[in-house]
This record gives sequence, structure tokens and C-alpha cells, in this order.
Amino acid sequence: MKRVLVPLATGCEELEAVTVINLLRRAEIEVVTAGLTAGPVRASRNTVLVPDTSLDEVMDQTFDLIVLPGGLPGAQNLDQDGRIHTLLERQRAADRFIAAICAAPKVLAGAGLLDGKSATGYPGAIAPEDFPQVDLVDAPVVVDGNVITSRGPGTAMDFALQLIESLAGKTLRDQVESALVRETQQ
Repeated sequence: MKRVLVPLATGCEELEAVTVINLLRRAEIEVVTAGLTAGPVRASRNTVLVPDTSLDEVMDQTFDLIVLPGGLPGAQNLDQDGRIHTLLERQRAADRFIAAICAAPKVLAGAGLLDGKSATGYPGAIAPEDFPQVDLVDAPVVVDGNVITSRGPGTAMDFALQLIESLAGKTLRDQVESALVRETQQ
């Protein structure tokens, strides 16, 4: 079974975090949510999320994918935590998936994980002049190798579905999406 880590920081965007967690679990992918500190996490819109565990408890575990939810100051809190950078570098070294949405792609850019890659993020979150080595794309979801990025709360469902496809294939993605009864806009 594929395993995914979703670190939860104070001020994270709950729509992004919960959408990713929910859809991956619908795909029967094991999702572990880990707070940067022990106990509940207050998200950006004051929703209280209860992580499965703390980040310290999973530092030595292996994950097929690490997903960083965005939101402010959530993405900044992730970026300021050295353990997140350790986990991301370990993912890169093992050639495993890394994903970020909204403001969180800036964490990846700052760690050099987007160098020479195409990526997207919340408008203005990654300043081109600060990260000229990143090919910023205006798209809802961008996949470049093992790095998957997305723009924001409005793209969270597309992002989560892409994560399912990248981890487990298009057939499972289509099954999960079909059960959601999504309507495309005309």
C-alpha cells in the first residue's frame, strides 16, 4: 500500500489539507497526518485539525509521497521547520514523490527542489526574480518528474486527483473522480 505524509502546520489552508487527505483515503492510500507539534492544529480559517501523530514520530519512516498544504502562515511555518527540509531532501535523494499546493511550492523552491523544473503556485507566492531557476507555469496542476505543484484552494481537488494518478494510476483516479459526481464547467 502506498503511504503519504501530510504535515500540518498552524495556519495551513484547511481546504487543501482536507481535500488531499480525503481523496487519497478514498483511493485507499494510507495517509498519515503529522502536526509540527503535538496536539491539534489551528488552520488558516480557524478550523481545528487533529493530526494522526506528530512529525517527530514519523521522521524515520518512509513515504511514497510527501504533500505540503499551503496557506499562510502555514507554508511559512513548514519552511521554518528544519525537519520538513530533512524529509524533503530524503524524498529527493530516494527519487520519491514531493507535492505542494498554494504557497507551499515556495518551500520547495527555497530548498532547491524546483531548480530546472516547471511548477506552479499561488499567484505571487514564488517571485520569478527570487527563483529564476524555476519555470513558473500558469496552470492548475503541474507535474514535472516526481514533483507535483498546484495553485490554491480552488485547484485542490484536481491536485488530489493528480496525486492519486501519479501514485496509483489513471484507472484508480478515474474511479475516485467518478464517485465524486464532479461536473465540468461548460
